[in-house]
Amino acid sequence: MTTTDPTRGGTLTKVGGRPPLRPYLQDVWSRREFVYSLARFRIEAENQRNRLGMAWVVLRPLLNAAIYGLIFGILLGSNSRPDHFLEFLIIGVFVFEFFSSSFTQGAKAVTSNQALVQSLSFPRMSLPLSAVTQRLLLFVPMIAVMLVIIVAFGTWPQPEWLLLIPLTAILFVFNCGLAMITARLTVHFRDLTQLLPFITRLIFYTTGIFFSFDRRFSTHHTVLRIVDFQPVHEFLTLARAVLLKGPDYNVPMSYWLYSSLWAIAMFALGVVFFWRAEERYGRTH
Repeated sequence: MTTTDPTRGGTLTKVGGRPPLRPYLQDVWSRREFVYSLARFRIEAENQRNRLGMAWVVLRPLLNAAIYGLIFGILLGSNSRPDHFLEFLIIGVFVFEFFSSSFTQGAKAVTSNQALVQSLSFPRMSLPLSAVTQRLLLFVPMIAVMLVIIVAFGTWPQPEWLLLIPLTAILFVFNCGLAMITARLTVHFRDLTQLLPFITRLIFYTTGIFFSFDRRFSTHHTVLRIVDFQPVHEFLTLARAVLLKGPDYNVPMSYWLYSSLWAIAMFALGVVFFWRAEERYGRTH
């Protein structure tokens, strides 16, 4: 009878260690119900803290849109505003809210759940994925309200509106990748959480939420070319092109290709980048 060394050629892994990527991803997928349940629990917890509950999901971006519309609608003047300016603004604010909240909450997904990370054994990637899933669940009623507002302003539903479904899916994948990257960075550099509002604000003002790049920089072709490859601007432009009609909303089909490639690349990078530090997330120092 022979014996074998369990540390050689076996399937044992170090407690708290980093498993190979494929089994790790299989483990993450097997815990998809946990990801969804954690997202739902956080939504319920937030609703209990606020008297208006879910109403704030819609009220917050509506108030932002009202403020930006009042201020920048006057500053820009009628010649600089795109057609359907109010709808243009509401779509931009609502879609950007989904991106920015996924970015900020995903970045804090590990650091804000240290007790859970240190007490239970599970793939830590579930945390940023759950954070983005939570924002997706909150984005669904925002879409409904956004469509109602667009119809109220005189734009009737079109078959093209169904393209909002794959666009949301692509943006969700992009947000998941970005959340995994920032979640790891925040673990290593806690001060990053203090910079998140400034980074979000910078992206906000360079994405074209309340103005049209094509109108504002019509004579600056280099600027327009650079903006064409800005992923968040691509998502906003596609959302407006799907829901609104007019010369301001004719975008090249290549935007669908660009945004899809951005999402796939960001997700793949996020998966590998986050997984490589899996064994470090539970440390207290």
